[in-house]
Amino acid sequence: VTLLYAFLHMRHSLKYFDKMRCLRKRSAVSFLGVLVICLLFMNLYIEDGYVLEGDKQLIRETATHQLNPERYVHTFKDLSNFSGSINISYRYLAGTPLPRKRYLTIGLSSVKRKKGNYLLETIKSIFEQSSYEELKEIAVVVQLADFDSAWCEGMVQDISQKFAHHIIAGRLMVIHVPEEYYPVLDGLKRNYNDPEDRVKFRSKQNVDYAFLLNFCANLSDYYVMLEDDVRCSKNFLTAVKKVITSREGSYWVTLEFSKLGYIGKLYHSHDLPRLAHFLLMFYQEMPCDWLLIHFRGLLAQKEVIRFKPSLFQHMGYYSSYKGAENKLKDDDFEEESFDIPDNPPANLHTNMNVFENYEASKAYSSVDEYFWGKAPSTGDFYGIVFEKPIKISKIKVVTGTEDRQNDILHHGALEVGEKIVGSKKGRQCTTYLRLGEFKNGNFEITDVEHKVLFDINCMRILVTKSQKEWLIIRSISVWTSQTPNQ
Repeated sequence: VTLLYAFLHMRHSLKYFDKMRCLRKRSAVSFLGVLVICLLFMNLYIEDGYVLEGDKQLIRETATHQLNPERYVHTFKDLSNFSGSINISYRYLAGTPLPRKRYLTIGLSSVKRKKGNYLLETIKSIFEQSSYEELKEIAVVVQLADFDSAWCEGMVQDISQKFAHHIIAGRLMVIHVPEEYYPVLDGLKRNYNDPEDRVKFRSKQNVDYAFLLNFCANLSDYYVMLEDDVRCSKNFLTAVKKVITSREGSYWVTLEFSKLGYIGKLYHSHDLPRLAHFLLMFYQEMPCDWLLIHFRGLLAQKEVIRFKPSLFQHMGYYSSYKGAENKLKDDDFEEESFDIPDNPPANLHTNMNVFENYEASKAYSSVDEYFWGKAPSTGDFYGIVFEKPIKISKIKVVTGTEDRQNDILHHGALEVGEKIVGSKKGRQCTTYLRLGEFKNGNFEITDVEHKVLFDINCMRILVTKSQKEWLIIRSISVWTSQTPNQ
C-alpha cells in the first residue's frame, strides 16, 4: 500500500474525528480530581529531602489554588488545511498549564502492562539525573493512554504521592484523552501480515503519540520523546544543549540520542503539529518508529543523525504489548556524566585507500558513522588541520567496531603539530610532537594543555607498522580548554 493511497484513505478516516466536536464537554472537577488535590496537599506536610528550596515559595503560592480541569481544554486543530479543525479535550489529571515556556519538554505515553510497570522509575530517573538548574528548564508530560479508568486513577495517585513537589513546581503534568476521541481501532488493515491485535496495538500507539505531541507543541523550544521504561544519563539536558549548540547553522529534523525504538528522539517544537498530523493520517499503516523515518525523509533529512554515547537506556524487561519479553539494550549508553567533545571545525584528509563512502569526515563526527580504509602501510596517516589554532585538554580515539574487532590500528601513534604551511586545500604542519602510542586499537590522553606548550594547528594518526587488516577509525574526540589569543 503506498503512502498516497493511505493518505486518501485517512482523509475519510479524519471525518470521524470531526464528528467528535459534537460531543458535550466534560463536567467540572471529578472525584478523581478532588482526590489528586488532596494527595498533593497532604504531601506538603511529608518530610521529603528531595524537595528543593526553590519550590517552597511555589508551594505556598499554589496551596490555595484549586485545579479546574474544565478550565484547561486544548483544541487539536488540523493544520494541514484539508480536513478542517478537530477538537480534542485534554484532561489534566495532575498539574496545571506551564506559567512560562521551557527549553525542553520530555514526553511519555504509558498504558497498563500485563507484566511489570516502569513508569514511576522512569519519572524518578528524569528528575534524579537532573541538576536543580536543569530542572528549571524542563517540563515532563505524562500521558496515561489506557482506557481503564481504575488503572489511570491508581497511577495518578502513585505519581502524585511520589512527585507532588514537582507537580506543584510546574515541572510535571499528567494528562489523558478520553476514548471517544480516538478513531476506529478495530477491523484495520493487516499490513505486513500482523495479527489483528498487534495492528490495533500499534495503531492506537500512533494516535497516543499524536495526541501527546500536539499537546506539547507550545510548551518549550525542543521536545524529546521517551518510552515509559527508560533510565537517563546524568545531566542529559546539558549534553542535549551542547549538541543542539554544535548543530547551529545546520539543518536537522530529528536528532537521536538512543538507537532503540521511540527513545531519545529530539525535535524542534514547531515541527510537532506536523508530526502529530502525520501519525494520525497514517496511524494504521505501520509502527510509529517506521513512520518517523518517513517523516524525517519528507522534511529532507535523509540520513540518521545519532549521537554517542546514548543518553537514554531501555530498562523494561516486559513489553507493553501482551507482556512479551523485551530485552533490547543500547550498548552505547553511558549512565555517568556525559561529556560531549568539542571537535572544533577542521579539514580532514588521509592518504589511505578509502573503502566505498566511509570517508575521513565520518570518524571526526559524533554521529554513528566511521572511517574505513583498506590495509594501511607504515607511514600512512589520518590528518586533521584545525581552522584555527586551539588549546586541547583531552583527546580520545577509538578504532574497530563490535562486529569487526580486528579492524583496529594495531601499531600507531598520535601526534600534534604547529606551523602550518601550504594552500587552503593542502595545508599541513611542518613539525609534530608525538603524544603517545595506540594500545589495543585505542588512544586517550588528558591534560594535553599542560604537556604541549604551543597552540595546536594539526593532529594526526600515524601508522607505525603495516598491517594486513583493514582499519576502522570509529571516533575521534577532541576537547578544547580555551581559545588562544589571535
